[in-house]
Amino acid sequence: MPQLGIETVLVAGRGPVGCAVVAACERLGVKAVAVHSEVEGSARHVRLADDSVLLGPAPAAESYLAVDRIVEAARRRGADAVLPVPPALAGNARLAAAVIRAGLRWVGPDPEVLERLGGDGVEPASERGFLAWVTADGLRFTTPVARDRAAGIARVSWTPDDVEQVPAVARRLPELGWRGLVTVGISPDGELAEIAAGFSLDMAVLERSHGVDAVELALLSAAGPRAAGNGPTGAAAPRPAVAVQLRSTLPPGTAGRITGRLPGSGRPPAPEPGVDLVAVSGYDPGDRLDGWYDALLATVSAAAADVPTAARAAGAVLSGFAEVGVPHDGPEVCAVLGRLAAARVAP
Repeated sequence: MPQLGIETVLVAGRGPVGCAVVAACERLGVKAVAVHSEVEGSARHVRLADDSVLLGPAPAAESYLAVDRIVEAARRRGADAVLPVPPALAGNARLAAAVIRAGLRWVGPDPEVLERLGGDGVEPASERGFLAWVTADGLRFTTPVARDRAAGIARVSWTPDDVEQVPAVARRLPELGWRGLVTVGISPDGELAEIAAGFSLDMAVLERSHGVDAVELALLSAAGPRAAGNGPTGAAAPRPAVAVQLRSTLPPGTAGRITGRLPGSGRPPAPEPGVDLVAVSGYDPGDRLDGWYDALLATVSAAAADVPTAARAAGAVLSGFAEVGVPHDGPEVCAVLGRLAAARVAP
């Protein structure tokens, strides 16, 4: 995206979502610089990137979440911009301010906006919410989302049939100065529960539903109002969509080894006609799953004519792969998808 003045982006993230962002940068013609800790120098997100830089020791506070080290890495590699991936970084007002002070573009809301509106870095997990791309002209690609909360983990998210009213404060995001991607949680009483910047695990629902690339939207916002105003229009009409997170169930702090192919690490799946299906893995066979970090293994998202069809497509991917060397919550996820495929939300 050289015409926007963004040729090289430091991708501050890891795992499947970091891999997805790096791959999107390649599609967009933007050089991606990955970051890594001492124990993930050969991780999949590093192998996919054009360049990489070591941040520090294994603990995330000393590497992936270390503000000063992220900024210095971007300067050393000549990056034009810093693109924070997880809400924990994208909502960090201190990181945003440090990036701007260093003369780099921050791909997200301004630091003062993050301070006013939360910026606590929480991955929204309310049972209801919505996603959107926020520009000066308003909310675009607004996508309602419902989430499964089995065992306290949002494993599956989808576009619900009944669309809730967007809370008034959320409708005011453009005038409050928010720019870029947003994920909002709505409380049971219809009020704002959470607000997060960055690439939440639900963002694939927006992408599949509207046929857009979230990384492109984020970079357009960082490039300024004129670029954002010329952004994509998306599909003619949004489609029902489902997104799934596959996680390891190893005890916290326990490492493992991936021995088989995860969804997204081999040949792309061949969905039935009329289904848009994307699978992204954070690991290839032989990769170490380090106990220091999030146990997310892969993501699968699908759009179709209706939620049951999208759920069946995602379920076919997850039920069709063999053992991968570590225990995972695939059976629980497939149970949720089975309910959605049968047009039943509750267990």
